[in-house]
Amino acid sequence: MPHTLTAPHPVTPAAPARPAARRALTGGMVAGPLFMTAGLAQGFGREGFDFTQNAISQLALGEAGWIQTVNFVLTGILLIVGAAGLRRTLCGDPGSTWGPVLIGVFGASFWAAAVFPADAGAGFPAGAPEVTVMSVHGTVHMAAGMIGYLTLCGAFLVMARPLAARGHRGWAIASRFVPVAVLAGFATSAVTVLAFTAGAGLGLLWLAAVTARLATGPSDR
Repeated sequence: MPHTLTAPHPVTPAAPARPAARRALTGGMVAGPLFMTAGLAQGFGREGFDFTQNAISQLALGEAGWIQTVNFVLTGILLIVGAAGLRRTLCGDPGSTWGPVLIGVFGASFWAAAVFPADAGAGFPAGAPEVTVMSVHGTVHMAAGMIGYLTLCGAFLVMARPLAARGHRGWAIASRFVPVAVLAGFATSAVTVLAFTAGAGLGLLWLAAVTARLATGPSDR
């Protein structure tokens, strides 16, 4: 008997994010730009702060330190909200579980950074010694940052899959290389803290860009 040919079921491409998920995704889009804008504004405005010697985290010290503490807390909230929106947007896509989870951990690391402030040093705030003496809270702060950015780098590698699946292949390739640049900035921070700031900023801004890209749905190409 002749075989009956069955037409393959059409594959329905992923749709753009629904309104509720898109609103949540806004958190992931604005978190990085907001954190960096607030940090840069404070760094240029605070007396004695030097971007080549001091990390943005140290802005949480001193009389005006509460501004940076609020910046940490708000950024953490926005990142976690964005991660929840991303999970709903990528439902069923590759990386739909671990990508948002890793971004959520990254967001939580900002809360830890707020609770456990960095140590004074390199002349900031005013009267601080040039040599930083590590304390318990300073050690926890550094550990939180390290864990947070390692999970962010992992999230970029995971998110490369849904980017590629949705036709954003250039974005997927870039998401595999951005972690290298972020970690390179951290590795060269011993030469200048500016490299650390640049690496951290790149990670935050790329996350905002990737979140916005995924919110638009699949590529038309």
